[in-house]
Amino acid sequence: MTDPADNRLQARNDMAWAIAVGGIGAVLFAALLTFAWHFAATLFLLFSGMLLGVGLNAMTTQLGRLTGLPHALRLAVVCLALAGLLSGIVFLGGTTIAQQATVLSNTIKSQLGSVKEFLEQHGVDTSYLDFTNAAGEAKPEGTAVPTTTTTTTPAASQSHGIPGAGALASSGGAIISQTLKVLLGTVSVVGNFFIVLFLGLAFAAQPSIYRAGLLFIAPAKYRAQATVIVDRIGETLERWLIAQIITMAAVFLVTWIGLAIIGIPSSFILGIQAGLLAFIPTVGAILGGLIVVLASLATGWIAALSAFILFLGVHALESYVLTPIIQRQALDIPPATLFAFQILLGVVFGIWGLALALPLMAIAKVMIDHFKAEDQAPAKAA
Repeated sequence: MTDPADNRLQARNDMAWAIAVGGIGAVLFAALLTFAWHFAATLFLLFSGMLLGVGLNAMTTQLGRLTGLPHALRLAVVCLALAGLLSGIVFLGGTTIAQQATVLSNTIKSQLGSVKEFLEQHGVDTSYLDFTNAAGEAKPEGTAVPTTTTTTTPAASQSHGIPGAGALASSGGAIISQTLKVLLGTVSVVGNFFIVLFLGLAFAAQPSIYRAGLLFIAPAKYRAQATVIVDRIGETLERWLIAQIITMAAVFLVTWIGLAIIGIPSSFILGIQAGLLAFIPTVGAILGGLIVVLASLATGWIAALSAFILFLGVHALESYVLTPIIQRQALDIPPATLFAFQILLGVVFGIWGLALALPLMAIAKVMIDHFKAEDQAPAKAA
């Protein structure tokens, strides 16, 4: 027969242990969120490298179904084929891409200026669209310009129109500062590209080693569940990436050929940007269509209307034909849920969150489906 005092003591000890464990868990979760918030760009960069590795491994696996080559040789064939494809595009269309990119940039700037002027004529404040340097603008008519009388010396009159040492130093400092910003930005972009490329090649070269290392981190009693989850996540991301590549290629070809038939300048570069933006569901299609229509306004209203109809057709092809047929087996996420998650990550983490929202949500969906199936299994057995 147990003493009631011992039971109360045991209950208090259990409660204290539960409170301590809960507090430690809450602190660790808060620390994890803080770490993710401060190093979000680095984590997204690593995740991009992992996605590239998954994509290369998926193409290597598909090649393995056709040939009996070793994994390393198949990966080399895939990398050489991709490098040859990109080199061919740059070699054959490099000049065209550069010219059309310049024309497109000038056209977009011109159309934005026309939109700004139209809004100003109808009494809409367009100060947020003014990207010019206020210091270099002419003053409006009727503005009084203060004048001061100063005595001039012969030395001052002789140096009229020649900038002083302070002005030269200031302008030189500004030029150096802008040059450093451009160089640092270029180095950052190129460095990030090679980091993602290196990580992707490393993951694709030895996927089993990284899989085993990831599973080793999981506790021993949960390792079987972790194995199932990791394998399902890998299969889901592989299917989604293959489907996404096919969708992006189809969007690029249809947009390029359609705009070329309509007679829109920069059709090739517009097709490339439409194909790349197709990587971002919903939001990417809207941005791509907006750029296409805005660039088509320079050719005329008929061309712009034709480009808008083409955009609707491409969007319908992507949303109602390619995505349901190709990606039905890869992902099954409601559009409203996906759009809300994209907006949330885009607002919080910027372009990284917007571009990688779908694969992150795919990972979360795999984990939720797994634990939901485990919860439903005991209920069915009962």
